[in-house]
Amino acid sequence: MGGFTHLHLHTQYSLLDGAIRVKDLFPKVSELGMDTVAVTDHGNMFGAIDLYTEAKAAGVKLIFGCETYVASTDRHDRTNRRNYHLILLAKNDVGYKNLSFLNSKGYLEGFYYNPRIDKQILRDHSEGLVGLSACLGGEIAQTLEKNGVAAAEEVAKEYKDIFSPGDFYLELMPTPTPEQDTLNGELKRMAKKLSMPLVATNDCHYVNRSDAAAHDVLMAIQTGKSLKDEKRLKHVVDSYYMKSPAEMEATFKDCGEAIENTAKIAAMCNVKLKLDQTFLPTYKVPEGETLDTYIGGLVDKGLDRRFATFAARGIKFDPDQYRERCKTELAVIQKMGFSGYFLIVWDFINWAKEHGIPVGPGRGSGAGSAVAWALRITDIDPIEFKLLFERFLNPERVSMPDFDVDFCMNRRDEVIKYVQDKYGREQVGQIATFHQLKARGVIRDIARAMEFPFAEADKLAKLVPEPVQGKSPPVREAIEQTPELKQLYNESPLHRELLDIAASLEGLNRHAGMHAAGIVIAEKPLWEYVPCFRGQNDEIVTQFAMKEVEKAGLVKFDFLGLKTLTVIQTAVRLVNLQRPPGEELDIDVIPKDDAGVYKMIARADTTGVFQLESSGFREMLKTLKPDCLEDIVAAVALYRPGPLEGGMVQDFIERKHGRKKVEYIHPLLAEVLADTYGVIVYQEQVMQIAQIMGAYTLGGADLLRRAMGK
Repeated sequence: MGGFTHLHLHTQYSLLDGAIRVKDLFPKVSELGMDTVAVTDHGNMFGAIDLYTEAKAAGVKLIFGCETYVASTDRHDRTNRRNYHLILLAKNDVGYKNLSFLNSKGYLEGFYYNPRIDKQILRDHSEGLVGLSACLGGEIAQTLEKNGVAAAEEVAKEYKDIFSPGDFYLELMPTPTPEQDTLNGELKRMAKKLSMPLVATNDCHYVNRSDAAAHDVLMAIQTGKSLKDEKRLKHVVDSYYMKSPAEMEATFKDCGEAIENTAKIAAMCNVKLKLDQTFLPTYKVPEGETLDTYIGGLVDKGLDRRFATFAARGIKFDPDQYRERCKTELAVIQKMGFSGYFLIVWDFINWAKEHGIPVGPGRGSGAGSAVAWALRITDIDPIEFKLLFERFLNPERVSMPDFDVDFCMNRRDEVIKYVQDKYGREQVGQIATFHQLKARGVIRDIARAMEFPFAEADKLAKLVPEPVQGKSPPVREAIEQTPELKQLYNESPLHRELLDIAASLEGLNRHAGMHAAGIVIAEKPLWEYVPCFRGQNDEIVTQFAMKEVEKAGLVKFDFLGLKTLTVIQTAVRLVNLQRPPGEELDIDVIPKDDAGVYKMIARADTTGVFQLESSGFREMLKTLKPDCLEDIVAAVALYRPGPLEGGMVQDFIERKHGRKKVEYIHPLLAEVLADTYGVIVYQEQVMQIAQIMGAYTLGGADLLRRAMGK
């Protein structure tokens, strides 16, 4: 049957309670000679995909589980907060779906201090699940303590009846406390009397025994208590670590079946997730149309509208070039099955525009699509700006398209409401994010728990170097980099203790939040695809973060609220208050060659101008002195650490002003690099160079671009 397997374990996704990092878990499992482990985070499945992916990479089988909360009454009851712990493990695909469903309903229907289910919903969705009676917080243990043996036996019989025959186990733990010893004795007696199986677990909260002190501080942070508070929630022993099979077998040598049953459960739990599928909602097209014919018709009409605008403004253009580009793109879009995706995005963007909600002109690789331009998803002409469709959709590498869509900050929620009304409120949700304990923050948290004076804690935290590009230096690195911090670490035992604990806890998850822009839209209620929870404003939120939700098959749509669009709309409205009817300013048709505007930008008079207003950027503008839109586009692309540090920016400026000769690394690249004075500025140029010099297809060149981007 095999040896012992851990079936009760809390990772960093048991927020401010589990201290087992995902990256540390599976190496430790292997080190202990095991090939399977269950993860049973408190009340959630936040880490399911992350854990599954890491487990597969490490050659370890993951058992999906959860330590759920069972309401003492009905899950909808908000008058009684008493609940009981219960371990649920998924045996098969049906069990995984039921686990995900119960988990979602615990948040969406039963949340009251904790996400709670009740026995009725558990009974209705127990197929494919194994139940374990949990810790001293389980209902059998609690009933035994408060109401005696007979009442506890009735509870045990009730759980036995809820699960399939043989799938509910009485859980023994090796925790060396009088309460646990008493419970273990009663459970062994009960198992014989009621013919119920026993199982041994260890309720792991940290990896090694030496992590117990740091975990104790983590619990103090969670409850906002001082370490000196004797009444605070804490573990009184240091045994909640990942014990070896030998340690567990030695503890339960008089009860071999409890060890054997861990292997039995491990063998029966086999869930293989089908990742990287795509579940798009169905976009309903008019009768007689398919997704492909409908998008084709819309593109034709959209091009006619764009051409009419060109003609009205006296712009010369070649209609055949645009139609041919759209025909080529549509063939790829339709072959890859993305017509529905484009129609969904087209629909909500056009609804916003028709209702006077400012929408950004388009950014990111999506601006390279002529189809998107024809559909008014974007307003950047990809032919005029030499943008490549293959950077957005690559037929040689099938991945979902991803439009970054900006809406007026004040009215973004109206567009989301439109989408909810169209597809159903239960089918539209936000995406989780996880905020971590970063170096400065965790030092402050620990200092609070250790009762350091506020000013001293603040000073200590500020000794950690500032984050670089959003990334904080690890505590150990900060100690080495900062002489004052290193001196405190070496000379003060109290500061050493604090910083050691900080190094132990940093990187753990603090709380779950919501992605600023990401929305998922599904065909069926979201909990049929992923576990969900509820946001602060009653939103449905996926329990998985962005990468994991896409692996699970849901498609992300970006609805970013952009203050700049709100500012522009307000400015246009104020200008038009001063203008007579018929002479109103239309922001979409302002000229791109206004000399006065370029003089203003060359003076670096750009406070409040999106992307051009930082002090460093304004200094660059003074030397660049841009006199055309292409210069500004190039400046935005170049204002990054690599080009700045590598001398590319200065090279570009010198060549523009004729102080340095414009040279091309090869004569064949003159046309590709002409607009940027021979300097390689854009990712599109990288792709074109690979095409010209290496005979790559543009699809292959995009793969090279992605590799270079890493």
